[in-house]
This record gives sequence, C-alpha cells and structure tokens, in this order.
Amino acid sequence: MYDRILLPTDGSEGVDRAVDHAIDAADRYDATLHVLYVVDSDIVNAYSGDEYVHEFEGAEATLEESGNRAVETVAERAGDAGVETVTAIVHGAPHEEILRYIDDESIDLTVMGSKNRPGDYRRMLGSVTERVSRMSASPVSIVKTTVGAR
Repeated sequence: MYDRILLPTDGSEGVDRAVDHAIDAADRYDATLHVLYVVDSDIVNAYSGDEYVHEFEGAEATLEESGNRAVETVAERAGDAGVETVTAIVHGAPHEEILRYIDDESIDLTVMGSKNRPGDYRRMLGSVTERVSRMSASPVSIVKTTVGAR
C-alpha cells in the first residue's frame, strides 16, 4: 500500500510520537522511510551568518547541524527497527519544501507531528502541519502531542 513514507521533523518536543508512528508504518508496509528537515529560510534570513545558534544536547549548533542531528537520530531508531531510511536536509519555507519533497519523491504517506497549542497561538503563527495536510495530494497522518502536558 505504501512504498515511500515521509517524516518531516524539526527535532522538537513532541516529535517522538510521530517518529514512532512513521517507523511502525514503514515496518508494517515494508516501506522506505524518508526523514526530512527543512532549514527555515525565514529564520536564516533574519540573522546573518552563524548569529543564530541554539543549544542541542549541550553544544552550540547551527540550524543545519541541528537538522543533521535530528534526521540521523530518526534514521538510527528506524535502522534499529530494520527500516530502510533516506535522509534529506533542504532550505526554504517548511510547508513548501515538504510539499515539493512529497511530489519529487512520489511519497505515498506523510506522517507529521502536531502540537496542541492554544487557538490564539495557532491563529497568529499558523501550522506547517495544517498547511501540508490541506495542500498535499497524498495522505497525511497527523500525530497529536500536547506541549507542556503534565
């Protein structure tokens, strides 16, 4: 049913549930799992050079380095489950690049995490997951996670 499954990741809190679902689906359907990280061009363009850095497991890292770590972490987990993976890092607007990847790689199913956030937050910033699910020609499975749940 599915030969190519895509998991876009930003390496953030809440992605683990989507990772589990994507690996399980790829294993179940003997599909290749594509793991994609989009370096958000809006963030990169807002800062010059390496001005924008953040902590990732205690080490300063650029967005691209964080992307490499995020996709490799998923690839390792998938490999441990016997799932073949393809990893990619691209630059651009996240929803546009995810949709382009879906088309270019003939993705059969996309598994995305979505954080439950207050309505005002979502209305103000929008949601990459919502945009991809509305605009994708292929199925999108959304795995919900509550951020800050206790």
